[in-house]
Amino acid sequence: MAGRLVVVGGGQAAFALIAKLRALQDKRPITVIAAEASLPYQRPPLSKKYLLREISLDRLLYRPGPWYAEHEIDIRLSTRVTRLDRGAKQVMLSDGSLLSYETLAFATGAAPRRLPASIGGDLRGVYVVRDFRDADLLAEEMQPGRRALVVGGGYIGLEAAAVARISGLEVTVIEMADRILQRVAAAATSAIVREIHRSRGVDIRERTGLHRLIGENGRVSAAELSDGSIIPADLVIVGIGVTANDALAHEAGLETANGIVVDAYGRTADPAIFAVGDCAVLPWQNMRIRLESVQNAVDQAEAVAAILAGGSEPYDPKPWFWSDQYDVKLQIAGFGLGHDETLVRPGQREGSVSVWYFRQRKLIAVDAINDAKAYVTGKKLLEAGVTPDRAALADPHADLKSLLA
Repeated sequence: MAGRLVVVGGGQAAFALIAKLRALQDKRPITVIAAEASLPYQRPPLSKKYLLREISLDRLLYRPGPWYAEHEIDIRLSTRVTRLDRGAKQVMLSDGSLLSYETLAFATGAAPRRLPASIGGDLRGVYVVRDFRDADLLAEEMQPGRRALVVGGGYIGLEAAAVARISGLEVTVIEMADRILQRVAAAATSAIVREIHRSRGVDIRERTGLHRLIGENGRVSAAELSDGSIIPADLVIVGIGVTANDALAHEAGLETANGIVVDAYGRTADPAIFAVGDCAVLPWQNMRIRLESVQNAVDQAEAVAAILAGGSEPYDPKPWFWSDQYDVKLQIAGFGLGHDETLVRPGQREGSVSVWYFRQRKLIAVDAINDAKAYVTGKKLLEAGVTPDRAALADPHADLKSLLA
């Protein structure tokens, strides 16, 4: 039997890693060090159904408590690793104890960026959405007629804006960049999503930053924006990106770059230490990328589990993502980084549309808005490395299935 595997972190990637190891009949001792008080659970619903109180936390658990004991997994909740001694192959835990390992895997995820206290980020009524406790606090604030300010026009901010609007709040979204979703989507997709929100009454202000929050008795009451305007705000939702939780690895001398740098096998420069999920920076198409997605957390973790169990296949990322806003489902296949051209294709039913990304005339990604057929077709084309005929793709009457021929 192999020596102990210590998994640092208790989220999607951590669970996928240990579940796959046990599915592969790997019997090594496993200890999971989870900072949260809850067993591993799904995070995407936190900013959607969980925030709307349509689903409870117990339904988000990947497995109930007994599963871990049945699979001989020692999971320690509300516990952190405070120090890593690579020479001794030991970690110090927040309770002061030491734990030895043969192999260690970082699955520490990422932490949301917060507003600095100097501009009012420490006022009551200012929230991020990363774990269930954040969502619990924010859900209590979602009362009809209140005024919500969303800082940041990325997917997390826009999903929270949608929930707030559904809940009857007045919502303003501010985005410093020229447009919402600028970092992650083409201008065409930004325009489609912008109209989805504006048609539902959300006030979206692009090229607008936050100068400061104004408080009364320690609680936010208004916001002064970069254009000098002041708007009332009963609560503020901050969605300005995340930072990889790589401090422990950095302190231990491992290479980091807003994430823990690994090779195609998920291994760091220390052959006994791996990193998976949102905290990992991995090679892809001659680039280093960090993929913040459920799909990558699962697929990379399962690939590393196979390697630990004796396999030799490198991980080849095939990115896909999704975002639910109102009754709109945005599905994304591929990675549009560095695109130099897009093509917008109307879907077969009202409200459906897709945006196809190209780099040097090669298909690299597709965004499908309420268009499952475009998403499935695009994903298959990308996985096969096929760029479709542009004339057929541009023809809204052409059958998408013909592109796969």
